[in-house]
Amino acid sequence: MTEISYRTETVPPSGIYCAGFEFAVWRCDALADNLIEWIADYALKEDELRVHHGNMYVRLREAAVRIYSSDIYAQRGEIGEIVLHSICRDFFGTIPFAPRVFYLTSSNDVVKSFDMVHVRYPAEGPELWLGEAKFFENGVEGARAAVRSLTQHLDQGFLRNEKLILGPQVSKNVPDYQRIRELLSVQTSLDELFRTAVFPVCIVSESEAAAAADTICEEYAAALHLELAEMSRVIASSSLPGMARLVLLHLPLGSKQKLADAFDRRLKGLRP
Repeated sequence: MTEISYRTETVPPSGIYCAGFEFAVWRCDALADNLIEWIADYALKEDELRVHHGNMYVRLREAAVRIYSSDIYAQRGEIGEIVLHSICRDFFGTIPFAPRVFYLTSSNDVVKSFDMVHVRYPAEGPELWLGEAKFFENGVEGARAAVRSLTQHLDQGFLRNEKLILGPQVSKNVPDYQRIRELLSVQTSLDELFRTAVFPVCIVSESEAAAAADTICEEYAAALHLELAEMSRVIASSSLPGMARLVLLHLPLGSKQKLADAFDRRLKGLRP
């Protein structure tokens, strides 16, 4: 995955990422492979990530089972969540402290929660990165859905409940463990959480620019920025920028369905 741009002067700050092209064709299969490479890091707990030559395949299968146990895949959002996870890990240096998939019930129903819970370590102290991901055909509709979800998640009652869920899951091996536990303590004001939190919003959606392009170039980047501007306007016109620090991340797709199908084939191949 390639970073096309990251701009801090926009509202919200925004980044564009791309799977690239090969023989003048958008790299759908390469992106699906890349997502599979990330599933263990996304799905498994820290102590389960101790991988060696004797358990690599087992760990991948464990991750696949946790991510996907339904035949109705097209309506699910794990692809968006894995993209968000990988971008934040690769380009922002975040570390997960609670795997997202542990917010699924035993019947595989998604519990309303943040799609990503990471921590980042700038010089001034740890930042909690609490993310929202959308996997949509239309990027503007994805942005609207993200605004609705994140507005609900920034509700005081939801955040207090989220702290109760997340606090016990913080790994003691995470740097500044005690500080992170304090931020997630029910005794700590939500104002302190907001001062130290960043809320990345990742829109993974079809793109006319990606479908029409055959290489990464200035013209392609300019077309992507026009598409991203429409999503940015949706978020900037909401109440969210006045409530919290946001980062908008976008991965344009040549075809949402082709990616879903390619990823699905690979994931099914790992299932028992």
